Amino acid sequence: MSDVPGRDPEAVSKFVESFAAQLVEAGMQRMAARVFAALLSSDSGVLTSAELGEQLQISPAAVSGAVRYLAQTHMVSREREPGSRRERYRVHGDQWYEALTNREAVMKRWEGALRDGVSSLGAETPAGRRMAETLAFFEFIEGEVATMMERWRVHRERLFGQD
Repeated sequence: MSDVPGRDPEAVSKFVESFAAQLVEAGMQRMAARVFAALLSSDSGVLTSAELGEQLQISPAAVSGAVRYLAQTHMVSREREPGSRRERYRVHGDQWYEALTNREAVMKRWEGALRDGVSSLGAETPAGRRMAETLAFFEFIEGEVATMMERWRVHRERLFGQD
């Protein structure tokens, strides 16, 4: 980060911390937010644990925990450095798409639980109606997200070309 000509390391650090703070405010774990922002702001989109630790002044254990969370949420991927046992972590250009579309499985599970709730509570009870409305909301959102993501793929290709 610091050896890129024309780039102010202090400005980059301020961006990383500012964007991470926004992600934390939205519900992301603090260390994961910092690691994600650092990866996102690197030109290559790839950093090793040591590079992340040095840039963010955090321990290898903190990097490991953050990366575990980010990998589980499909926001980064792990890969081995060729010819080395060291791992490096990559953020992809489509990480938001991946993270959002991978929520589909979670929403499907919620929908199943809500259907069970409507059935258990009774569709005509106040709680059953509230549960049915929540289920209808998730079903609606699921359809809208699928349509929106298809529009995004077309829009992204128009803006950035194919990968």
